[in-house]
Amino acid sequence: MKITVCQLTNDFEIFEDEWQRLVAHAGEAESQVVLLPEMPFSPWLAQSNEFDASRWREAVENHKKWISRLNELAPAIVISTRPVTEGSLRNNLGYIWEQGMGVRDIHAKYYLPDEPGFWEASWYLRGDGNFSPVNTTKGKIGFLICTELWFNQHARQYGKDGVHFLVCPRATPKPTANKWVAGGQTAAVVSGAYCLSSNLSGITPDGGDFAGVGWIIEPEEGKILGLTSSEHPFLTLEVDLARAEKAKKTYPRYVRD
Repeated sequence: MKITVCQLTNDFEIFEDEWQRLVAHAGEAESQVVLLPEMPFSPWLAQSNEFDASRWREAVENHKKWISRLNELAPAIVISTRPVTEGSLRNNLGYIWEQGMGVRDIHAKYYLPDEPGFWEASWYLRGDGNFSPVNTTKGKIGFLICTELWFNQHARQYGKDGVHFLVCPRATPKPTANKWVAGGQTAAVVSGAYCLSSNLSGITPDGGDFAGVGWIIEPEEGKILGLTSSEHPFLTLEVDLARAEKAKKTYPRYVRD
């Protein structure tokens, strides 16, 4: 199975061009799964610690508009997150898009930072804490949205639930890039699943400095199979789901709690 991870600019003066390059890459690579960064279709809201209702509404509408274009990546399934409003509640919601099925909302981000550049708890509420895996036509998937990567009890449970992929859409800064890769390796080892991540990239008009560095990490020893970079922002590799199934029978996955 061919998997694509990426880093995408959060500068919307150049986003369209980068999107077209991603579409071309995924088509040429015959990708079957494309993972996008966290809330990729609007300027990063949490740069400011002051909630702005008009900016939130604009972000919600921008994501709706761009999600209507995900068919450009078909026949791949597409995974990401989006801002949503349900009644008085605002969430950062992980979803899976599949051709012919549209969007399936899966998991609302539960662990929310609240610090300079990442005032997420000031913009939306934590989810309901449901970390259930989901079956897709391309394998069983578990969401760990950005900060959730650091809560390894969920990676371990996903492994027990038989997931093939841990998907980690991110919006993380440049100074911490190496730490995040290490976290992805740990999650892969703990779960016995491929860990996949895509991230925002570049300096934004609002002062963000995102790291990029998407990854594909294998499920047995946590080896890095590939990383994205500014020179190579899109990465497609072929993976074998049987490796994730086999990994769960080996150390440390088989050890009882």
